[in-house]
Amino acid sequence: MHDFSWGQLVNPEFYIKLGGIYLVLFIIFAETGLFAGFFLPGDSLLFLSGIYSKELIQEIVFIKSDFLNVLLLSSLVSIVGIIGNEVGYWFGKKSGPYLYNRKDTIIFKKRYLFQAKDFYDKHGGGAIILARFLPILRTFAPIIAGIVQMNKGKYFLYNIIGSIAWSFLLIFSGHYLYKIFLNNLDFDLKKHIEIIVLIMVLVTTGPVLFKLFFKKKEGEDDNSI
Repeated sequence: MHDFSWGQLVNPEFYIKLGGIYLVLFIIFAETGLFAGFFLPGDSLLFLSGIYSKELIQEIVFIKSDFLNVLLLSSLVSIVGIIGNEVGYWFGKKSGPYLYNRKDTIIFKKRYLFQAKDFYDKHGGGAIILARFLPILRTFAPIIAGIVQMNKGKYFLYNIIGSIAWSFLLIFSGHYLYKIFLNNLDFDLKKHIEIIVLIMVLVTTGPVLFKLFFKKKEGEDDNSI
């Protein structure tokens, strides 16, 4: 550990080699189950876990089938992701009454809670699923859902759908894209981790930043009229 540098904290390979399958599962849980997990590399970690699926699964059981290794890893991640989201929802639900009774401050406005509740009432299911694929949002989405008292049964259903879609898509993509690039293009993704991280950041945060930028720009144009 004498070669440690802070830059390693955004490198998903660092976590895989440091703690293996157990640390990977903990990070997935922490991203939504623990309030401080928003800085962790969830998307790129899952993609890279797909590449290292055989090594990760062999830490707990030996499976000869390549497909079953990826399937088991995806299943474990989705289960932990579901549990993490449920913990986040529980935390939000417990803290919700306090926030609803809290007086407005410069930072906190109670009307934001009512706006969030209206949003979840109309688009709750889609919001929970979409948030899985967006860094930071997937940390706070379950907490907000609990705060605004989103229907528990509805939330649980979309929590399952979102977690399965997120984990299976990213892990299977990482595993099989690695094979395609290596076998057909002789390009080893393991040797270009920084490219993977950069692409994952652009793919997951790009649409959000694009929407926020143009929404702000449109608002400025409206105010200038």
